[in-house]
Amino acid sequence: MRVARQWQDRPHDRVGPGVVAVKRRRRKKLQRGLVEAAGWGEPRQVEALLLAGADPNAPDAEGTTPLYQASVQDRADNVRALVAAGADPNLESGSGSEGLPLCAAACWGHAEVVRILLAAGADPVRREDGGHGRNAVVWAGIGGHLNALELLRAAVARR
Repeated sequence: MRVARQWQDRPHDRVGPGVVAVKRRRRKKLQRGLVEAAGWGEPRQVEALLLAGADPNAPDAEGTTPLYQASVQDRADNVRALVAAGADPNLESGSGSEGLPLCAAACWGHAEVVRILLAAGADPVRREDGGHGRNAVVWAGIGGHLNALELLRAAVARR
């Protein structure tokens, strides 16, 4: 499925400060809804929010990205929908307790999500926390998640 990228600025969006404020509030609401739907909703909800103009890469007010939320909650169908809409699998989410979508999936042993993210171009050796933290291979190993670890090691070997 290809989702239109309606979140990008268009010339008719630039009309005045009052309208801009309304559009900013609408975008914030859409992003909050997308992050929530990504983690707990159905793919059709995610797709509807994307079509309404939510950005697959933008974080909500707390800094959480939709792809991270879907990955940590093991929502494989939502991960697929977000990746199809252009979500960057190497984009770090939040600060502190959050990080890379692939690391989140590996940490919890979500092998199907790991597979989807790797196919979308997630870097298995990319470190969280601006390059100073752990990578997905380490997280899968620490958690003893052998299926995820096997997928990650195979991805490293193909590099």
